[in-house]
Amino acid sequence: MEEFDYYEILEISRDANGDEIKKAYRKKAMKYHPDRNPDDSSAEDMFKKVNEAYQVLSDNDKKALYDRYGKAGLEQSGYSGFSGRGFEDIFDDLGSIFDSVFGGGGGGFSSRKTQSSNEKYAKDMAIELTLDFQEAIFGCKKELTYEYKIPCEDCKGSGAKGGKLKHCSACEGRGQIYMRQGFMTFAQTCPKCHGQGETVADPCTSCNALGFKTKNETIEVNIPEGVDSGNRIRVNKKGNIGINGTRGDLYLVVEVKNDEHFIRHNDDIYLEVPVFFTHVPLELTIKVPSLRGEVELKLPNDAKDKQQFIFKSEGVNNVHTGKRGNLVVQVKIVYPKKINKEQRELLEKLHTSFGYDSTPHEGIFDTIYEKIKGWFN
Repeated sequence: MEEFDYYEILEISRDANGDEIKKAYRKKAMKYHPDRNPDDSSAEDMFKKVNEAYQVLSDNDKKALYDRYGKAGLEQSGYSGFSGRGFEDIFDDLGSIFDSVFGGGGGGFSSRKTQSSNEKYAKDMAIELTLDFQEAIFGCKKELTYEYKIPCEDCKGSGAKGGKLKHCSACEGRGQIYMRQGFMTFAQTCPKCHGQGETVADPCTSCNALGFKTKNETIEVNIPEGVDSGNRIRVNKKGNIGINGTRGDLYLVVEVKNDEHFIRHNDDIYLEVPVFFTHVPLELTIKVPSLRGEVELKLPNDAKDKQQFIFKSEGVNNVHTGKRGNLVVQVKIVYPKKINKEQRELLEKLHTSFGYDSTPHEGIFDTIYEKIKGWFN
């Protein structure tokens, strides 16, 4: 197993929770996916490492083993990762991991084994869509300009001049090569033709043997109310165009920016509200901003610091059900950093007016002192 740190690969801390691990994986997988980095072996290698890291860190048992014993512990348990395996051989494994996070269809990317044998790219594609906090909450219209692939007309998408291919000399057109070790024979995907059985006889100069060219398109997309980071929005027939003329779908992978004051957790909205300490005993009512206006919070005289108050149906509309979440207000009791002479006199007078109630510690301490004396008698 190749030596690299899973936490460093995903750029997360060792105490990251499941949501943080998944979010980091989404970002890295999108960045290094082979369909977005054609013919880039370094990106392909990073994609394997990112998936291997997620496969371990998203599994509580594997993660615990890795945290305690490192990769040696994983190897002893029988897990070998993806190291040393050909990319085509493990692509289905990577696709299943990718699907588990992005949903069916590999987050808009198709497995290479499911596309036509002479296609150089998947027809479905995905791009990341960054939304402001309020755009995700209330929905909006976005104008997007993006780049998609079309088959090269000169080589008909084959990457070969005139569309002429030849049998792969390494595997003799079988797409696999065989190795014998003792009495055992092993097969693996041909590294030269990547399992296609054919290679380019004479590279197409029009597309540099890629088999495709790119075009830009600008579209307007309706963003539904309540989308959140990680959601996918499917735009029908706006993906790459295949060699048969059919067009795939475009998937928008949503990433929502944070707000300076409101914090979102699923469909609930959290807001911390500073409250001056005198508000509590006076049971004052304060107006609190909500997503759609304001609500009134009447403070009880026993309110505590960091206490939470729930306002039902003041949160985000669920993108699937339309049911609205809650607004959760957490109070932060604020005390004066310093007081003047007049304020001190008033506070001392107030303190004295409470009598015994202003010194609750004294009764407790008297009991403790008596108990300590008994220890030495």
